[in-house]
Amino acid sequence: MSRLHGSKDFWLGALRAEGPMFRAAVAEAPLDSPVPSCPDWTVVDLVHHLGAVYVWVRESVGRGVTDPPTVRSDMTGRPGGDEAIVWWQQEYDALLTLLDGLDPEMPAWNWAPQAKKAGFWSRRMAHETAVHRWDAQMAIASVEPVEAKLAADGISEVLDSWLPAGRRRAPKPAYGVVHLVATDADQEWYVRLRGEGMALLDTDTILDSDDHHTRAVAAGTASDLLLCLYSRVDFEVLDISGDTALLDSLLIG
Repeated sequence: MSRLHGSKDFWLGALRAEGPMFRAAVAEAPLDSPVPSCPDWTVVDLVHHLGAVYVWVRESVGRGVTDPPTVRSDMTGRPGGDEAIVWWQQEYDALLTLLDGLDPEMPAWNWAPQAKKAGFWSRRMAHETAVHRWDAQMAIASVEPVEAKLAADGISEVLDSWLPAGRRRAPKPAYGVVHLVATDADQEWYVRLRGEGMALLDTDTILDSDDHHTRAVAAGTASDLLLCLYSRVDFEVLDISGDTALLDSLLIG
């Protein structure tokens, strides 16, 4: 199957769903609790991080230009205690208002080999929030998977944006085709690793009779696949075969 192609409404709908889940989790946990999936971070660190990302995106995306931003906000003096959650909520609400009012075709810088349009950031913020919602729930030992269609699009984002932008966690040269299968989303991806580079093959042009010379296969739920790529869980949660060392070349985070 071809990769999921989202829309502004799809991504903002996900952001609207994931934000309250994030807040509920961080409100339940003591703010000095460790976040197991983010070593050395506490819950308040997670709140500060996600809120700061929202601030930066708000200041950058609405400029209507494709030039990279030159100044990043001074995030010193961020509130602690319960005020941190109030601050996060304010930034989340402001981000939603901004993205909801933007034409997704409006010019906007991004760091990926993608069209320089505002729609990139609706997608990026949906996935940023979903993964950190999962992190926050890890802190209270009550995690829910990422919704299957959203997770499938998140896998595509890793493969069409993060990795081509050189944001690979283990940038060792690797060669061969990796086949990823999201068993609950009717989605699959073929990734050709070429040294330090990679190419996401277009499954719309791949025939069943094609010999892809696949060297590794990983199959599981879309959520588990996504969380593996984000280095949140180990590949052992998936059904894997072949040269599984190639999977490390797909990790981000």
